[in-house]
Amino acid sequence: MLTEEETRELQSLVNEYPTRQSACVEALKAVQHRRGWISDDNLRDVADYLGMTAEELEGVATFYSLIFRRPVGRHIIRLCDSVSCWILGSDNILRRLTETLGVSLGETTPDGRFTLLSTACLGDCHRAPAMMIDEDLIDDLDGRSMEEILARYP
Repeated sequence: MLTEEETRELQSLVNEYPTRQSACVEALKAVQHRRGWISDDNLRDVADYLGMTAEELEGVATFYSLIFRRPVGRHIIRLCDSVSCWILGSDNILRRLTETLGVSLGETTPDGRFTLLSTACLGDCHRAPAMMIDEDLIDDLDGRSMEEILARYP
């Protein structure tokens, strides 16, 4: 069930769009911001609020890589796997990350601190390889200690 605060936020978002349904991505992001991810119940509640079927909203939710349909860690690591990053060593960075975190791509550390994901492109090819942790872009990754970078994210 949506909280009163979530309902107010969704109504504010809906007011910015020509139809209720056109606010669907922002509505999902708003609920996810408060809850960390979009559960099946959350998805149905948002769909009902927007006048959509759960199936319609599921199609939107699973299309966007920034909408999480299962629990994720406190910090999201997105490692770029574009051609530029791959040529410049993103596979080595992935190896270092999986060894340091003890998880594979798509997994969350047992302590719930990090979720490791790949992403198609971060638009930082000139400083590849690159990754994002939450909203922070980290590039020129070759010479840095992974432990040092990860320590900034408790």
